[in-house]
Amino acid sequence: MKGALPLIRLEGISKSFGKVQANRNVSLTLEEGKILALLGENGAGKSTLMAILAGQLQPDSGAIFLREEKVQFTSTEKAITAGIGMVYQHFKLVDAMTVAENIFLGQGRGVWLNWKKMHREVTALAEQYGMKVNPAARICDLSMGEKQQVEILKLLHRKSTILIFDEPTAVLTPAEADNLFATMKLMVGKGKGIVFISHKLEEVMAIADTIAILRRGEIVAGMAAADVSSIAELAECMVGREVLLQVDRVPLEPRQIVLKINDLSDYGLRGVNFELRQGEILGLVGVAGNGQKQLVEIVSGLRRPTDNSLRILGLEWARFFRTAGWDRALAYIPEDRQGLATCQGLTLVDNFLLTTRGGFVRGPWLMRRQAGIKAARLMKDFDIRPLDPDAFAWQLSGGNLQKMVLAREFYRKPRLIVAEQPTQGLDIAATEDVWKLLLEAREEAGILLVTGDLAEALALADRIGVMYNGAIVDLFSVDDEDKVALIPRMMAGLACALPSPTESTPRLWSAPR
Repeated sequence: MKGALPLIRLEGISKSFGKVQANRNVSLTLEEGKILALLGENGAGKSTLMAILAGQLQPDSGAIFLREEKVQFTSTEKAITAGIGMVYQHFKLVDAMTVAENIFLGQGRGVWLNWKKMHREVTALAEQYGMKVNPAARICDLSMGEKQQVEILKLLHRKSTILIFDEPTAVLTPAEADNLFATMKLMVGKGKGIVFISHKLEEVMAIADTIAILRRGEIVAGMAAADVSSIAELAECMVGREVLLQVDRVPLEPRQIVLKINDLSDYGLRGVNFELRQGEILGLVGVAGNGQKQLVEIVSGLRRPTDNSLRILGLEWARFFRTAGWDRALAYIPEDRQGLATCQGLTLVDNFLLTTRGGFVRGPWLMRRQAGIKAARLMKDFDIRPLDPDAFAWQLSGGNLQKMVLAREFYRKPRLIVAEQPTQGLDIAATEDVWKLLLEAREEAGILLVTGDLAEALALADRIGVMYNGAIVDLFSVDDEDKVALIPRMMAGLACALPSPTESTPRLWSAPR
């Protein structure tokens, strides 16, 4: 809308962490009733800039203007009071509390609480922005999309006028993402301003009014979304080179079996059967919470099966994990890169050694210097920033930390790779690099790819398995166009054709009621 008021304006913001310049002379304007998409590669400085706006960090230089009045957010409380709220990628909710309790948490209302009034307020606020939540539901019982709605309602209840969304669709199904975008449009229709951070450029083109691009801490471009002709143009502007996000998946001849699962029915799984061979990628897709996590944890050794339903590299589960070495065995790339894949308080060298130390031991001695040299070389090859093996894991952006995990695990030359959401949070250039690495790894390994990104599964996998309610409801070649078209219905638990191994014709499978 022409002549829209600037809600917030950043002028000449700079921030350094030691020798690392995270932001350099950044100036941005967010207008009333507009969505500003903030783009950049992993480590470009987006999270640092938004942390400054949200009061979590203080700039080294520069100024912030709220409705053209200079302000200083010395704490998150001051930023919240000024109407700035942030919806984090990792939700900050209390699982044991209800929706209403989370929304009112920290807002002093005296000794006595009027529960009925609280529930009415939450319901009315949700309806105003097209959301459907039960105020009495416990957070632990909600889907990821519903939890995100609670995070948004917390900010709306606190009268936030500027909302920052950091990779908001990374944990959402396509339907939940559509609901989020509808809510965002209602927000800007009421005069709020939104900063939208995403690596999914098709979403940016669909929802943003204006776009700003950060590269190595500096704003290198700003434009109206309507002036961008294609996603390819936007990607090239973001990374400084042509990026197509396309890979040439040449099928390989499958060789020996590296993973065999026969009627696995533990931890909520129901009769899971499949084989995975060296030279192929098996993509498992489905809405989060339908058994993928339990299956991954069993295969990776985090949960013990109750029977001998698994064989890994030709060995029974217990014997494999009792005898497997540090290399040429199994590599696990977890979804939780901060809590499980790495230790935030350790240096990158020490994080590298978490799974590779067997290759740097001579007698009782750990050759940490040699490990540091190898880690530095891998960091350069994988373009991990900052290029400092002695930096701590917490100092890296999420995307750079993920690349560090991938570099570490591929160094082990595994024969079985369990990759759980391997590109979640990565920029388009890094995603393309990871796709190529996974395809190259097929030469020596079989890959179990668990992803919520259907496009990723179709680009990389040789076969697709769809999980619903603890079962693999169908398993088919990626070239089977009829089955591929049914994947969204299978993920939703609707009836689909499931061939029986003992039947020549398909039988009808339906989700249990």
